[in-house]
Amino acid sequence: MLFYGGFKRHLTVVEKLYLWSRTTAALWNKLHQATMGNSGSNSLGIPRGKGPNQVGCTDLMVEHTVKGSFLRLYYPCVESPDAEMPFWIPSKEYFTGLADFMKINRSLSERIFTYLYGSFKIPAAIDAPFKPNGKYPLIIFSHGLGAFRTLYSAICSEIASQGFVVAAVEHRDESASATFYFQEKSVTEEENQQGTYKTTVAAESNLEKVWMYYRPVEPGEREFPLRNKQVKQRADECIKALDILTEINSGISVTNVLQSRFDWTTIENSLDMCRTAIMGHSFGGATVIESLCKEFRFKCGIALDSWMFPLDDEIFPRVKQPILFINSERFQWAGNIIRMRKLDSSTIPRKMITIRGTVHQSFPDFTFLTSHWIGKILKLKGELDPQVALDLSNKASLAFLQRHLSLEKDFSQWDPLLDGHDDHLIPGTNINILQSSI
Repeated sequence: MLFYGGFKRHLTVVEKLYLWSRTTAALWNKLHQATMGNSGSNSLGIPRGKGPNQVGCTDLMVEHTVKGSFLRLYYPCVESPDAEMPFWIPSKEYFTGLADFMKINRSLSERIFTYLYGSFKIPAAIDAPFKPNGKYPLIIFSHGLGAFRTLYSAICSEIASQGFVVAAVEHRDESASATFYFQEKSVTEEENQQGTYKTTVAAESNLEKVWMYYRPVEPGEREFPLRNKQVKQRADECIKALDILTEINSGISVTNVLQSRFDWTTIENSLDMCRTAIMGHSFGGATVIESLCKEFRFKCGIALDSWMFPLDDEIFPRVKQPILFINSERFQWAGNIIRMRKLDSSTIPRKMITIRGTVHQSFPDFTFLTSHWIGKILKLKGELDPQVALDLSNKASLAFLQRHLSLEKDFSQWDPLLDGHDDHLIPGTNINILQSSI
């Protein structure tokens, strides 16, 4: 649920601003000032990780078909002052996918998105050398509905800077705005291209890219069967990512379908596979619960503003690992909280906190890349400063991970956050529900 509610309803405001602004140069300048903020583009950007490690990132696709696995890995890297950073949105097809997801005009929205977001980069060095330093805990991250692997780079970069390896899966259950895989070219296509130069992101020249876009609920279709099927596939994809990284850590060679300078052999024996966790936002929060039920190698889970609708009630008693729910103040409702509360246990640690002045979009990167008033219109920002909000979420997550992965870190300094002890936190939830409803 990346663009739940306001963003989908109010993007037409930005469309109108864009069209009107093209009528005169003066109005265009006004739009530029409004979208970029009073101090220009330098006031916007994805924050760098605050931990002691410089962060690198690289993409991995194992098996070229739709049944394969696709992820972006964030990791502590060897420091380099002139490191290249990748664009936040990897290609224009992702803008197309966002337009389809929000049911707006493709060509117009591509211009809007390119103008607003096309120049931003992720604060991580692409394909930078891996930094060997003992064994790193591993986090698998699951994105929300309509998102994809790069949209939570602020969270992933911060966790990686603190000494973790984070694998952000790009789901192929048709819940992402866009994703891609490869298929083999026909003999005719290969013959036609002989003697010509053609760029490709595939390492093998006989493959061509196939785009997969978001699949909406059809008129008259019941939503639960679709979402329940998707959350099961999402969990399987998270587990498959864990399997692949386990193989790499064991020294088993894997073939990356994508062109990459990253040396995957440097990760061998550098991941602590006894300390793995899963994390996700919205639909990704539901994926956390489903994955914990299916895979006991995940020692704990963190669900950010989880959307519980896709889950079967019957799985709740089978989840045995600790869970931390971090919710926004404006998104949750009684029925959703009741389903979270069904996971309460007297013997298994289950925590819930709510961040005051936040909205559902306080977790993805969009909240850092949109000016104050546009962010408010599109419900990408709450009343609380986005950096303060995400700092609280990240610190609580790190404290939880230290506690339940038995880490020798200093994250326990943030333990009080897990009980809601901060002026910007609410212990549990701000939603009033009857105990008899749980």
